[in-house]
Order: sequence, then structure tokens, then C-alpha cells
Amino acid sequence: MKIKPWYAQLNKPAWAPPAWLFGPVWAVLYFIIAISFSFVFWLALNGAISPWLALPFGLNLIFNAAFAPLQFGLRSNGLAAIDVTLVVVTLVWALVVIHPVLPWVAYASLPYLAWGLFATALQYTITWINRDPASRR
Repeated sequence: MKIKPWYAQLNKPAWAPPAWLFGPVWAVLYFIIAISFSFVFWLALNGAISPWLALPFGLNLIFNAAFAPLQFGLRSNGLAAIDVTLVVVTLVWALVVIHPVLPWVAYASLPYLAWGLFATALQYTITWINRDPASRR
């Protein structure tokens, strides 16, 4: 996928972070996700917690993985906006159901939630300001 040329030509708000920041942020977030989510899945697979508690975590990973193909593969800001909303919704759901059982997982995931909320606002803003192809640089 030729990500940079297409994405680079989109108009972005002044508060959009520089492109180089996304890699380090996601490296930290994926580390947190790997530890906390895998612990939830491990407990669910071993019967220590209900598999239903792991459902929103699994859905969150699916929606998270779908973002790049929707945004950069299909070049669809609209579908990416819907997807990032589903990432945040499933994450909130996951944190609400897991907090009573594994509060550390909920607390450890707060940076992911914060970035997800920021990314949602950014994606909707980019989608809005680029809704008309003539609005691009």
C-alpha cells in the first residue's frame, strides 16, 4: 500500500501529531495490549474467568486490525472513522466488564483508551475537512 502519498495530501487539523509520533506511541500501546489482553484470553481459555469477559477484547483487536486496511488500503476516511469508533466502544465495554475481576487490566489500558479517544477525534476531523475532494491540497 502506498500510504504516505495519499495520507500526506489530506488536510489535517493543526493539532494533528507529526507522522513520526504514531510509531512510538503504538509500540508502547501494543506492548500494553499484548500483556493485558493476552492475560484476559489466557484466563478465559483456562476457565478462570468467563469467556464472555474476553469477547469485547477480541472484538477490539479485530476492529483495531481493520483500521489500517480501511484507512490506507481502501483510502476510506469514513469507514476508518466508523472503525475507530468501534475500537473505542469495544475498549470501553472491555474495561467495564473486566474492572471488577482484573482492575489492573482496566487501569493498564487507560493509555490505550486515551489514545483511542484522541484518534477518534482526529479521524472524524480529518474525515470532515476532507469530505470534498476539492478541499485537499
